[in-house]
Amino acid sequence: MYQPKLEKDIRCPLEYGLDIFGGKWKSRIICVLAEKKVLRYSTLRKEMANITDAVLSATLKELIANNIVERKQYNEIPPHVEYFLTEKGISVVPILQSICTWSGAYHKEENENTLLQCQKCDYHIIK
Repeated sequence: MYQPKLEKDIRCPLEYGLDIFGGKWKSRIICVLAEKKVLRYSTLRKEMANITDAVLSATLKELIANNIVERKQYNEIPPHVEYFLTEKGISVVPILQSICTWSGAYHKEENENTLLQCQKCDYHIIK
């Protein structure tokens, strides 16, 4: 896994929050897990669409390290691993929903590239 040469210099809570759930994939993974509750890796990958195994794996490791997602492994054959949001991860969902509501007021484009989970989400519609 990539190791930065310099430590992160997070000086305010906003920077911390954006580091935790910012970026292209983290918020999407959180939203999918919020909707589906518990998913196996292969199902999560199908839900995400267009994400590589390397990126999904690395992003899940970051979310696990930040206590947003939990990974539960069952000692079975074949191996059985599930991912779900922690209490901290669940607490992020209303923040992402607020961002989605705000964004919906300014980004109204609907097309075939709209993410499946976003098509189901009613937070992007200003009520």
